[in-house]
Amino acid sequence: MASEELLRTHLQELRRGTVVVASLVALRQPDYGYALLQRLTAHGFPVDANTLYPLLRRLAEQGLLTSEWNTEESRPRKFYRTSADGEQVLRRLLDDLAAVQTSVTSLIEGVNR
Repeated sequence: MASEELLRTHLQELRRGTVVVASLVALRQPDYGYALLQRLTAHGFPVDANTLYPLLRRLAEQGLLTSEWNTEESRPRKFYRTSADGEQVLRRLLDDLAAVQTSVTSLIEGVNR
């Protein structure tokens, strides 16, 4: 049987690819980093803050997220939201994710026959 460390590594690689999709979906509603961390974790996407914050900055630099500071509260927070370009990329990513799922399911069913 594979070691727990090996399994953990592969699970981490699998999740790393899906956290972009999960973030773009979640940020259809504006949110700030810490709240997004909590929401992703609650929906089965546990992400480390040291992974998420650089990802948010990168997605914003790529034009897939918009960001703005909310200074109305006692503590200023940077809110992110999926941009129009981010929506287009997200649709393509979701289509591809569905195609991958279909392919894996087909492969599994073919092997089990």
